[in-house]
Amino acid sequence: MTESVWVVDDDQSIRWVLERALQRAGLDVRAFASAHDCLAALGREQPRVLVSDIRMPGENGIELLERMKARWPGLPVIIMTAFSDLESAVAAFQGGAFEYLPKPFDVQAAVELIRRAVDEHTLTAAPEDQVQEGLDMLGHAPAMQEVFRAIGRLSQSNVTVLVTGESGTGKELVARALHRHSQRASQPFVALNTAAIPRDLLESELFGHERGSFTGAQQMRRGRFEQADGGTLFLDEIGDMPAELQTRLLRVLSDGQFYRVGGHQPITSNVRVIAATHQNLEERVRQGLFREDLFHRLNVIRLRLPPLRERVEDIPLLARHFLQKSASELGGDPKRLTEAALEVMKSFSWPGNVRRLENVCNWLTVMAPSQTVDAKDLPPELRESVAVAAATATMAAVAPASAPAPVMAGAAMAEERPGPAASSPPRQGPGGETLCAPGGAWAELLEREVGAMLAAQGDTPREGGDSDLMDRLTRQFESTVIRAALRHTRGKRIDAAARLGIGRNTITRKIQELRLESD
Repeated sequence: MTESVWVVDDDQSIRWVLERALQRAGLDVRAFASAHDCLAALGREQPRVLVSDIRMPGENGIELLERMKARWPGLPVIIMTAFSDLESAVAAFQGGAFEYLPKPFDVQAAVELIRRAVDEHTLTAAPEDQVQEGLDMLGHAPAMQEVFRAIGRLSQSNVTVLVTGESGTGKELVARALHRHSQRASQPFVALNTAAIPRDLLESELFGHERGSFTGAQQMRRGRFEQADGGTLFLDEIGDMPAELQTRLLRVLSDGQFYRVGGHQPITSNVRVIAATHQNLEERVRQGLFREDLFHRLNVIRLRLPPLRERVEDIPLLARHFLQKSASELGGDPKRLTEAALEVMKSFSWPGNVRRLENVCNWLTVMAPSQTVDAKDLPPELRESVAVAAATATMAAVAPASAPAPVMAGAAMAEERPGPAASSPPRQGPGGETLCAPGGAWAELLEREVGAMLAAQGDTPREGGDSDLMDRLTRQFESTVIRAALRHTRGKRIDAAARLGIGRNTITRKIQELRLESD
């Protein structure tokens, strides 16, 4: 059984043009005059990519799309349509079409689109892209493997656990995993974000209230401790709990008893408490914002969840998982990331961590133009942030060691630490001038960072495109050099120009263009 590109169109000239163009591109191609002829050939062969017109005698292209997708859900189908068939093109996308090709089309553009679809079919069949469904926690990174081992060790214990980590790292997932693998799995799991409840209502949320205990309390209400009796209570953002409630929580953890708001009878509750916070509780204890005795009561076993930037090797696995999950929810085929797109995602700092990654995957499922997601298809904030970070690192390497790197909007200040030049003496040029560090380390770093910025753009823009990379890098380089020279000469422009080897009019013009006058 051979695999080829199938072209279905009742227009013989269209079939002839595409056949010849695809054959010249090295692709095996078969052409059919109708959907009926195409379907009749399915018993003998299977297409790798199907290209079909919409309007044809007999079955139309949308009906053919539906039948092909029912048999091979992962088959890329390209729908050819005239401008007047735009509504049909929308229907084609809703039916799972890979892309639509508007008529009249540029032959070379059509070949490139079909070639991309062929590559997509290869990716679809790749077994490594499949992620087991039903998993809630994923990770190959050593830090995550340590978390998994800890969950296994704690599975048969009722000990209190404190889960720490930045927002979006999956602290509630850890709590749910601890509950699901414990002897309490058949009992309730109750979660409460203490930072999301107004402090006046938090006591009632935790411990319940009696009827008439305060205005609006028209009936008795059971609190979260009662609701979780026999099971697990997850208290998220415990570091934000008000001081007066910290005292009551300590009492419950000590003897397992509490009172409802307005109640007089003690209530006993058998609950395993798992707390979580993104804050430094030791620091809050030192500041008097968190009770030290409560901290020690909660801090029996501590699990730290690493931020996503510390487990970069897990990004491809997590991204595939979230893309499959999102596609399943929307009823389509999962998008797939190219290596260039993954490199950009690995270079992103991921504020918001795994939750942010999931949101990006949801965005890609809806907004990416094709099944294969390249770097240029990623959300603008990812591409721009990676480019800014790369430029910042480059400028820091290029700037003289005595001058601090310029502060750029959206870029974090790095800690000052000695660079390569700090441990090696500078080289001298033939005229006695000081050259860069041995090996031209700054130039190598510049080349590497520019490569990362180019990868963030996706496909290389054509000549005359809208990329301003060279202009941005040039401005940043000139700003850094002139700023350092002015700092060295204490603002004397003529002296700075002489040291840089440029004219006084040139440095004045550059200062105005680069808006350095206010520095």
